[in-house]
Amino acid sequence: MVDALADSVTFFGQIERVTYTNPENGFTIARVRIRGRREPVTVVGRFMEPTPGEVLEMSGSWKIHPTYGEQFEVRSYRTRTPSTVNGIKKYLGSGLVKGIGPVMAERIVECFGKSSLEVIEKEPERLKEVEGIGKKRIEMIRASWAEQKEIRDVMVFLQSHEVSAAYAIRIFRQYGRDAVEVVSENPYRLAADISGIGFLTADKIAGKLGFEKDNPLRIRAGILYVLNQLAEEGHVYYPYEDLIDKSLEILETNKDLVSDAIRRAAEDRDVIVEEIDAGNKEFESTKAVYLRRFYVCETKIARHFARLALAPKCVRDTDADRALQWIQQRFEFRLADKQKAAVRCALENKIMVITGGPGTGKTTIIRAVLEIFKQLGARIMLAAPTGRAAKKMSEATGHAAATIHRLLSFNVRSGGFQKNQDNPLKCDMLIVDEASMIDTVLMYHLIKAVPPAATLVLVGDVHQLPSVGPGNVLNDVIASGTVPVVSLTEIFRQARQSSIIVNAHRINSGIIPKLDANEPKGDFFFIEQHEPEKVVDIIVELVSKRIPRRFSFDPVNDIQVLTPMHKGIAGTVNLNSLLQNRLNSEKTQVNAGGSMFRLKDKVMQIRNNYEKQVFNGDMGRVAAVDTELRQLKVEFEGRMVDYFFSELDELVPAYAVSVHKSQGSEFPAVVMPVLTQHYIMLQRNLIYTAVTRGRSLVVLVGTKKAVAIAVKNDKPRQRYTHLAARMAAAMRVAQGRQRQKEL
Repeated sequence: MVDALADSVTFFGQIERVTYTNPENGFTIARVRIRGRREPVTVVGRFMEPTPGEVLEMSGSWKIHPTYGEQFEVRSYRTRTPSTVNGIKKYLGSGLVKGIGPVMAERIVECFGKSSLEVIEKEPERLKEVEGIGKKRIEMIRASWAEQKEIRDVMVFLQSHEVSAAYAIRIFRQYGRDAVEVVSENPYRLAADISGIGFLTADKIAGKLGFEKDNPLRIRAGILYVLNQLAEEGHVYYPYEDLIDKSLEILETNKDLVSDAIRRAAEDRDVIVEEIDAGNKEFESTKAVYLRRFYVCETKIARHFARLALAPKCVRDTDADRALQWIQQRFEFRLADKQKAAVRCALENKIMVITGGPGTGKTTIIRAVLEIFKQLGARIMLAAPTGRAAKKMSEATGHAAATIHRLLSFNVRSGGFQKNQDNPLKCDMLIVDEASMIDTVLMYHLIKAVPPAATLVLVGDVHQLPSVGPGNVLNDVIASGTVPVVSLTEIFRQARQSSIIVNAHRINSGIIPKLDANEPKGDFFFIEQHEPEKVVDIIVELVSKRIPRRFSFDPVNDIQVLTPMHKGIAGTVNLNSLLQNRLNSEKTQVNAGGSMFRLKDKVMQIRNNYEKQVFNGDMGRVAAVDTELRQLKVEFEGRMVDYFFSELDELVPAYAVSVHKSQGSEFPAVVMPVLTQHYIMLQRNLIYTAVTRGRSLVVLVGTKKAVAIAVKNDKPRQRYTHLAARMAAAMRVAQGRQRQKEL
């Protein structure tokens, strides 16, 4: 939209007609009659149950919409009761008040005129003077009027404390008539209860309500906010003293108050405080602070792994040597020694881990295990954390694979997974690929749904980046020493022909990849450029022209730019803006959720949305933009998903994405900037993960120094987890109990 008149104006108007309203978020398009205009004007904004006849005091600005012309965009409003006879008649006849329709509204106004609304509010018993209104209808009208008044009062209260109309509607939807009381008593509840309202927003509202900085409610909410922020960085718990320091940074209060707030939160079980062995030689133990849900997940993962590992298996014992001979005859080639060891391990154990880089034969092992267990009559399920990874697994094995979320059958109504310990998966074997992507919460839900008699095979590359969510599960499972692990290191002959695979293994071994080869028919290229601005120009040119012309790749569907950072000239935000302008000339667009979206854009979902059944990292294409209904349609793997403009903070353009978000995906071509300005993110597992995302082509653009820094930096950021130690302890306890039973 383009500004046309004043930046900000306020006027009164009466709703003539509601063209469209979304009951979930209040977005409304309405025709409103205002003084000085012969025809009603179009008004757009968020309203709570807008009603024809309703009089509004609206603040906002006039805009010129490219399709629909002049509109008034409302930023805030207050409801005012109509004062004219015609206005009152229309207001009452709109259906807003139960018991009054158009005919009855006319009778009431004929009887009481301009005093009609005052009679309904203060003297409702007088309505019996109107023909057709008896005691039951009077009571219905009185109750409905009181309810509408409460809605208006809540909206006025919230907006008087500078709560935006969008937030006010979400707050009323959450708390109803109790909204004023809830917000007045504890505005920090908003951060926990309502999506989109974090601690910082709730803190501003609390400040307007007169809450002091040392208020215990504020301090507790701040601590929980910090723990949630740390969880987004990957931590399952955080050391007690460090948590206090982090909390003081945002709360600006004293240490004793923060310590007291943690103690009280622990008493209420909002957090769990536990002395744990930190595995640090300098300190024997550390005091760990967990958000309750992560504590529950971590402790129960350990117990479920022990339960599963020691339970009898349902698949009958078979001679491993005969099985290996049979599968090699069936495949018509010999398995390498490590591959044989992996197949044997799957036959002899309840749980195992297979880890290895690209080209080391993980897929061959999965196929071999799958075929043998099929022959044994086992019911087999395959799963992966993302849709792309599940699709790749299915194509490689010829067996249907599902995402873990779909496997566990999330129920929107109940808000949880249907598959669990009481309703386990119907399988005798579960093979999970890309296991390095599984975070603590998802692993908890997965492991408890695996039936005790089933065999579990986790397949992944432990050298990749850890999960986006909290935890370092695959590493911790291996480190626990409770599960047999087969590590694959040999690159097979066919894979050795790929420079991508050879260089990925060089990186993983701490050796600088071959950057000067750039063979014309190769699949790995390095373009040296020291100036960040020129690096970005080269990347845009590579994606839009050079790679499509030389390798016949589609610039949007086949080429993916990966970058270590979100901000900066070579970050996702800037690269997406440049690539969007170069690759997508569509005029239909919307600016919402902090990003610009155009028809046909490549986009990515950045948080799990169980209701829509789209998950963090899912990529799709914008299929439709409806500016009148304020709605976007996105196609994910052939499935259409609707987003209202108010929900677009869940999407970002995806011409360029972070390396972290690319996990579990594979692209025909990958282009990546590698610059020293990314120093804080330059780690071996990051560049290794990026390189292994490319199937047929990888191009690095930047400096050899930055590549060397990344390859030599094998000290990834520490994630605070205690899963490995818990698994070892849980296994010792379970084995002890088993021995007692045997005795």
